[in-house]
Order: sequence, then structure tokens, then C-alpha cells
Amino acid sequence: MAEERITEETTVKLSELASVLGISGRRVNQLAQDGVIVAEKRGQYRLCESVQKYIAYRQSANGDAAAAKREQAKDAADVLLKTSRAQKASLELKELQGKMHRSEDVQAMTSDLIYAVRAALIALPGRLAVDTAAESNPRQTAEIIRREVSNLMGDLMHYQYDPKAYAARVRERLSWEASDDED
Repeated sequence: MAEERITEETTVKLSELASVLGISGRRVNQLAQDGVIVAEKRGQYRLCESVQKYIAYRQSANGDAAAAKREQAKDAADVLLKTSRAQKASLELKELQGKMHRSEDVQAMTSDLIYAVRAALIALPGRLAVDTAAESNPRQTAEIIRREVSNLMGDLMHYQYDPKAYAARVRERLSWEASDDED
């Protein structure tokens, strides 16, 4: 039996080409209809040309899929970035409107309140010393102390949120941040 060599001109049947490419005959027909491979005659294909075109088709399909994945990932990252920027802008707007406060501003205002309470409590003995020293009756002394503590607690009870104080603190912090950005 003579040995048959494959050349540029070698043609094969549809089933043989399908076997070489590792796909079904139906898929070979689809590729021919799509123009990926070209039939020499009905049911006959040039083997070398068909294999090379199929390889090129698969490489470009894989390249297109990878490019599409990269584009999709880039789009997702862009959406995430834009969403984050929109959320940040919304939070900054709420802060400037006084509808929301940063934790460091709340902490600073709370610290200010605590220092005011501390100062009032430290001043209490000095304010009471003269009045209680003149009293010889312990009940009267206790009543003077109770009245002063009650006045102090009343002042604290009437402490209210001051949006202007928070706004001033925000403006102060923003001016610090702006000067830090300039440096």
C-alpha cells in the first residue's frame, strides 16, 4: 500500500475534518456557513487550510473573550468608583447641611461638654465653702449643697444640641484639611 502524504492540496470529507478538529460534523457545517472554513466541494474540505483557519478562529475567539472580560472588569470598576464618589459627595453634603456629623466632631463636642461639667464640679466646693461654713446646722448645710448640685444638674439638663457649634467645628476642620492639601 502506498503511503499517502498530506499536502496543501489534500482534501478530506466532513467526518474526517470533524475528527481531526475534535468537533462534530454539525459544528463543521456551522463553521462553513459562518465562513470560518471553506468547502472545496460539497462535503470536501482542504485539510491544511481548514485546520489553520479553525485555529485562527479559536485564537481570536479566546482573545475576544479575554478582551471582553477585561472590558467588563474595567466597567465594573468604573461603576464602583463612580458609586463610591457619589456616596462620598452625598455624605459630605449631609455633613455641610448639618444632617450628619463625623465621629471626630461628635467626640470633640462631647469632650467640650465633659470639660464644662468637670469645671462646674471643680468650682462647686469654692462656691459652697462660704455658705456652708456659716451654717452650724448639718441639715441646712446639706440643703445648701443639694440646692447647688440641683442648679448644676438643671443647667446640664437644659444643655441642647447647637447646630451652629457643629457647623463652626466642621468649617474649622475643613479649613485645616484644605490647608493640609495645599501643603
